[in-house]
Amino acid sequence: MLLRAISNALKHFKPALPAKGAIFAFIIIVAVGVSADLWSKQASFAYLDNIGLFQTPVIEGFFNLVKAENTGAAWSSFQGQKFFLIGVSFVALTLIVLVFFTGQIVHRITFIAVSLFAAGIIGNLYDRIFNDGKVRDFLDFYISLNGREQHWPAFNIADSMLCVAVALMVISNLFHASPKKTDDK
Repeated sequence: MLLRAISNALKHFKPALPAKGAIFAFIIIVAVGVSADLWSKQASFAYLDNIGLFQTPVIEGFFNLVKAENTGAAWSSFQGQKFFLIGVSFVALTLIVLVFFTGQIVHRITFIAVSLFAAGIIGNLYDRIFNDGKVRDFLDFYISLNGREQHWPAFNIADSMLCVAVALMVISNLFHASPKKTDDK
């Protein structure tokens, strides 16, 4: 029964490849995003290694450059689940590429969000595969409240791209909501 439902759905699915310009733009956004992420991780860790520190203030009382490695996902969830997180990343990346290359994206803001999702996933996936399951984080923002420093979890450029992509998807859905369907009975 499930296979019949999937078969019927696929009969009505008419994918159309995106325009060549959209494919080129997607590749450029992903390449620039991944390059920026991997370069910034390498440069930050090399700089901290050169000065022999695990952290150094950039803006006193607000922002540090740190050398942190996270074996989990957002906010250190799924700690130590390297193969699970690699698998989830591959599935998410596959779905994003399929959505893009089947021409299902109609709004520019969604296109940018999907491109940023792909770049962010690839940047952190690279670390998971080639850094023993550890994602390199180096941006540490904090504030002092009542004499105590309150830190946001350290993050990287890939994490930033993923957050911006989520925000763009929310904005896209708010401003480009599909019209409600009505029954014609």
